[in-house]
Amino acid sequence: MAPLLPSSVFASLLLLILLCVSPSAIHAGGDRIPSTLDGPFEPVTVPFDLSLRGNAVDLPDTDPRVVRRVNGFEPEQISVSLSANHDSVWISWVTGLSSPQFLFISNSGSIVRYGKHRYPLRHEAKGKSLVYSQLYPFEGLQNYTSGIIHHARLTGLRPDTMYYYRCGDPSIGAMSDIYSFRTMPASGPKSYPRKIAIFGDLGLTYNTTATISHVKSNNPDLVVLVGDVCYANLYLTNGTGADCYSCSFSNTPIHETYQPRWDYWGRFMQDLIAKVPIMVVEGNHEIEPQVGGQTFVSYSSRFAFPSEESGSRSTFYYSFNAGGIHFVMLGAYISYDHSCNFAVSLYTFNCVRMLGPLVVVSSSTIFVSLLVLFPTFAFYSLLKVLS
Repeated sequence: MAPLLPSSVFASLLLLILLCVSPSAIHAGGDRIPSTLDGPFEPVTVPFDLSLRGNAVDLPDTDPRVVRRVNGFEPEQISVSLSANHDSVWISWVTGLSSPQFLFISNSGSIVRYGKHRYPLRHEAKGKSLVYSQLYPFEGLQNYTSGIIHHARLTGLRPDTMYYYRCGDPSIGAMSDIYSFRTMPASGPKSYPRKIAIFGDLGLTYNTTATISHVKSNNPDLVVLVGDVCYANLYLTNGTGADCYSCSFSNTPIHETYQPRWDYWGRFMQDLIAKVPIMVVEGNHEIEPQVGGQTFVSYSSRFAFPSEESGSRSTFYYSFNAGGIHFVMLGAYISYDHSCNFAVSLYTFNCVRMLGPLVVVSSSTIFVSLLVLFPTFAFYSLLKVLS
């Protein structure tokens, strides 16, 4: 398990890639953080400041940045995610209210209208919707069923092009404002995004707000979140939270979560990720066990993943292109012992150098396996793919 790092370390963990930055390089670009276009620079490693641990303060549910600001079935928590290549993206959003009871979906509209001009939006994509539940088999714990989560895939897009879109259900007049995003450059050895922001252990604290403000000020083309999203698992189902769950709640019969923290996070992040594509891989804080041994239900439901497009059958590992960079996203907390096709499936990612000279593997933790045979074999197989 990864250590439970509080959000106070996030500014230190932030890797605005950019790709490697030295202190002397800051002066070359004035007050802004330089990109690799200003380099090359010598990489710098900043040691973790242990005095920061335990000083994170979560945003409360009354903070205006996390409260629900829409009415009825108007879209919120809007985000953009990449498909496997530049010619397609996913738009995701949430409608309706979460509930302690199961919510039945019937004919819920999942429509995105989009185009290269703000007016008119000439194209339309139809998506699918779902809800998920976080259920606990113990008396006194509060169950949760999400609002309606929508995912729609936009296709036929041009590379490195600005598109405008709005999402929702036009049949009931519940459409979002108009947002815009830029597609990735076409795959090739001389075509790259200018800036990629990569970070992990983001959470939803006052330090998170500083980190995201820092990211937005540098105008990244892509955001990659390598695990540990909102830390809903540091809370009991009644909303009581702590920096260390096992320290404060050691007697709970199951590791509880407070699922509304996911909604708070989606609302807070919308201003960034409705415009800049975000790609996510899970961390240990997304395990979130519930009835029937289910895990990772929130993570797998709330984000759109190009799993099918990249030849994967799982939200835990997939790949995509960002210009000349081929990203391989590997989940670090899935069970390999019942997934013997894992190593074979890695080969279906088309993770080959013909797509570009740079391959980036993203995972929440490093792969370490000395005693268990199969994970070692799986990682060895990955190295063979990349070699």
